[in-house]
Amino acid sequence: MEVRIHKLQESDAESLFHFEVANRVYFNKMVPDRGEDYYNLETFNNKLVHLVAEQSLGLSTFYLIKDEKGTILGRINLVDFNYANQCAELGYRIGEDYIGNGIATKALKLLLDKITNLEGIHRITARTTQDNVASQKVLAKNGFTYVYTDQGEVLLNGNLVSLLHYIWKRESR
Repeated sequence: MEVRIHKLQESDAESLFHFEVANRVYFNKMVPDRGEDYYNLETFNNKLVHLVAEQSLGLSTFYLIKDEKGTILGRINLVDFNYANQCAELGYRIGEDYIGNGIATKALKLLLDKITNLEGIHRITARTTQDNVASQKVLAKNGFTYVYTDQGEVLLNGNLVSLLHYIWKRESR
C-alpha cells in the first residue's frame, strides 16, 4: 500500500471527522478520550480551524496519512515547536482497520524526510506507553533513541501505565 502524508487543511474536516468517530473506541484504548464535545461536527470543525491557524503560524504541523485513493489511514503531527531548544514533539495515530501494515513506520519516515527542510527544528521527542510495543518499534525503525521511562505511572483510561520517552536528532549536514 502506498502511503502519503498531506498537510491538514480546512477542507479535510468532514472526512477527518468521520475517521475520528469511526476510531474513537480504538483510540481511547491508547490515549485519553477527547470528550463528547469533540465528536460534535460543529465543535470539531472549530477545532480544526484552530489547528490550521496554529500550523500557519509555524507553531505545529499536522498531517493526514492517506493511501493512493485519498482514504485517511491516520494522522501524524509535530507540535509544541520550541525554536529556542530546536525541538518539537511527535504524535501519531493509525486507524484500527490499518494497523499492522507498516503505515506508521512509512508515514514517520515521510515526515522526517519533510522536516529536513524545516529550519530551526533539530530534535523531536516522542512518548509511548510501555505496553505499546508496536509504537516503540515504529520509533526505533525511524532512528529514535529510547531515553528513559517515567519514574511513576500515569492513569490512562482507568489503567496505570508507564511512559517511555524517545528522541530523534537530525544528522549534521
